[in-house]
Amino acid sequence: MKKLIVAFGLLMVMSSCNQSKIAYVNVEEVIKEYEGSKNAENMMREKSQSISGDLDRLAQEFQVKVQAYQQASGKLSANDRAQKEQELMQEQQMIQQRQQMAQQQVQQEGQKIIEEIDNEIKDFIEEYAVSNGYTYVLGTSSQTKSVLYGKEALNITDDVIDALNVAYVPADEKPKTEEKTEEVPVN
Repeated sequence: MKKLIVAFGLLMVMSSCNQSKIAYVNVEEVIKEYEGSKNAENMMREKSQSISGDLDRLAQEFQVKVQAYQQASGKLSANDRAQKEQELMQEQQMIQQRQQMAQQQVQQEGQKIIEEIDNEIKDFIEEYAVSNGYTYVLGTSSQTKSVLYGKEALNITDDVIDALNVAYVPADEKPKTEEKTEEVPVN
């Protein structure tokens, strides 16, 4: 009986040494509060506004040409009117193509940035988990609801956000090793 109790006690000690340390983070909150995400969002907004401004300028210039044509169309021969209308239609198509190309460029760059941020966060959480002795760090969000219940003590979202923001280095302070993306001309 003593041997059985000693064996049971030894088994309990060994099993308690192998317990997993588990925590969870709210991924949406991490992304929302991460300075890298905020800076990327601002950068994409500024770029989008800049491209939009350039495209708006082209559209306004086109509208001026259309108005000039409309005012002068009564004085033009049928041949000249047809030629001018053809020119205006080609210019309108060119502007629409530029708009589509610019929109695709912004979407592609936005997707690339989202992937980079996701990877940065994932890599950081892995490092954070290892350095803090976590066996598992679960991610949850309002979409996935992978953690339906967890003690608040196991929620390390705020700790991860704080540590992630401390480790964040803005892109303009990082060494330039990235390849340049080709910009679509809008002029």
